[in-house]
Amino acid sequence: MNDPLLSAALAAREHAFAPFSKFRVGAAIEDAAGRIHTGCNVENATYGLSVCAERVAVFKAVSEGVRQFRRVAVAADTEMLTPPCGACRQILWEFCGDVEIALINPRGKTETHRMRDLFPKPFDASYL
Repeated sequence: MNDPLLSAALAAREHAFAPFSKFRVGAAIEDAAGRIHTGCNVENATYGLSVCAERVAVFKAVSEGVRQFRRVAVAADTEMLTPPCGACRQILWEFCGDVEIALINPRGKTETHRMRDLFPKPFDASYL
């Protein structure tokens, strides 16, 4: 894997806590300074309190003072590559804007999208 962001997302996936669904996801987000922040999904027995990998990565970066981002990568072990869920798309849009989203699986299959294509009519601060 030549891209450190994709490698980081795959590595983060290995830390996922998914004892109920067995669906492990990793995410990596590159900030404006080129640093990479990672997250994995963390499940809870109630399911509703589980947190997706993308949100974990964003929240970790934001909690460390980061406010500008360049790219996001999401890794899951699925043949059809897994995009962010609706809640994650909202968070990614609010914190990252129209960034590049790379999807990857452990076998090296990848796709790249823009946030605007995955989330064409976002709700953001312009509506407030």
